[in-house]
Amino acid sequence: MKVIRLREGKDRSLLRRHPWVFQGSIDKGKADPGETVRVESAEGKFLCWASFSPTSMIRVRAWSFDEHERIDEAFFQRRIEAAIALRARMPIASDAVRLIHGEADGLPGLIVDRYGSTLCAQFLSAGTEKWKGVIADLLLAATGLTRLYERSDSGVRTLEGLEPVTGWLRGDGDTAVVISEHEWKLSLDVAEGHKTGYYLDQRDNRKKFADLVRHYGCQSVLNCYSYTGGFSVAALAGGATEVVSVDSSGPALARATAHVELNGFDPAHHTALDADVNQTLRDMLKQGRSFDAIILDPPKFAPTASHAERAARAYKDINRLGLKLLKPGGLLFTFSCSGGVGPELFHKIVAGAGMDAGVDGFIMDRVGASPDHPQTIYFPEGEYLKGLLILKR
Repeated sequence: MKVIRLREGKDRSLLRRHPWVFQGSIDKGKADPGETVRVESAEGKFLCWASFSPTSMIRVRAWSFDEHERIDEAFFQRRIEAAIALRARMPIASDAVRLIHGEADGLPGLIVDRYGSTLCAQFLSAGTEKWKGVIADLLLAATGLTRLYERSDSGVRTLEGLEPVTGWLRGDGDTAVVISEHEWKLSLDVAEGHKTGYYLDQRDNRKKFADLVRHYGCQSVLNCYSYTGGFSVAALAGGATEVVSVDSSGPALARATAHVELNGFDPAHHTALDADVNQTLRDMLKQGRSFDAIILDPPKFAPTASHAERAARAYKDINRLGLKLLKPGGLLFTFSCSGGVGPELFHKIVAGAGMDAGVDGFIMDRVGASPDHPQTIYFPEGEYLKGLLILKR
């Protein structure tokens, strides 16, 4: 077993059970991509078993902090079965669920979503890539399914020195899937959709939005960065009679329109607008338009903390415009999925947007990802999605 020795004082994060070791913390030692290594303190004390990535800034990702545990097929079987058992205990109103959520499930670099009878996985680290075949077979055995599609096309893989890979890893067939979510039907394509095909992390927030649209009697709703219209369907389910979905992807908007019809809503109540969101918000202000409820769910503006300042300007601008477009007493549901922007900073950004817009509001709720996207107390970086529900004064 190869040994990675850390610099003096650089063992604190592992002692707190944080699973990452960065390049600058390593004193000596090297290994092949994905190889399991023994990580020790400067004094030679065991810290963890981990996978090694010679090209990534995150040079080591911890598998286990138990010196007596072996990283073998049985280890991955235990972790996978534990993750699936946890989801079975959760109140998930859908047949689509995040089964493995990377570090939170003790499997850093592995994402697995289940869409009905199809699994879709991302192998995003050198360690999970090395164990890919074993993991694939264990996933099918644990779920009783026969199809596993690989979507290892995230840019994160390039940081690990890995090429993008997509396609059927086990089984084959049609990549189009229809899932149930709460009382709605939604369609996706695991080969083409964002992430592994859909944003399962917003499942509970879509239901919350539907309930609030109904409670406050919101008739007009603007859904920005709408993707395939999950929040638009929720708005219509809540009784809205005018829903505008704005996105820069024509195919995504076409699917949003199809979702309206799939769920039996009147197509006349929905408008799909293929346009830039920022410019659309400005144009609507000039036109004197206003809405009872607005969704702002933009893409990741700040993948890391180093991008936070630039991202803050972008978040502030769209929230300023959104608050101005909102009717008095209206609802703003605003999100950031940027890991580099924490909840406190996001609140400050939205507060600055309110100041610039001359608008105040009540924070009715703070939300995050659905429970099948868990975060642990040892890994705060797992809190990537944060949202504020604001009632305009």
